[in-house]
Amino acid sequence: MFIRCAFFRGRVKAGMEEAFDRHVHERLVPLWTRFPGALEVRVLRQVESDVSDPELAMVLAIRWASREDIARALDSPVRCESREVSKKLFEMFDGTVFHTVFSAGEFALSAS
Repeated sequence: MFIRCAFFRGRVKAGMEEAFDRHVHERLVPLWTRFPGALEVRVLRQVESDVSDPELAMVLAIRWASREDIARALDSPVRCESREVSKKLFEMFDGTVFHTVFSAGEFALSAS
């Protein structure tokens, strides 16, 4: 299992929070959920942290079965569309965005 994350390190511009959230939910989530091979899409918004740096305005986490699935999605037409629609999001954001792929283990919770 693999999870590819987009880390939005920084902050949403003052007064743009609602527009940022609306753009993510109305315009981008419908595209991200169409990535071929995606098993799960999560949009994480930082509520609190035990450190002041980094400040993460958002993390997009998409789960995949294989690295080949990630490669196919990154090469897909929906990715190109997503990148174009994301330009508006970047106008509302002060910071940087970087991507990381994690290998992910899943563990059942104890029944006790």
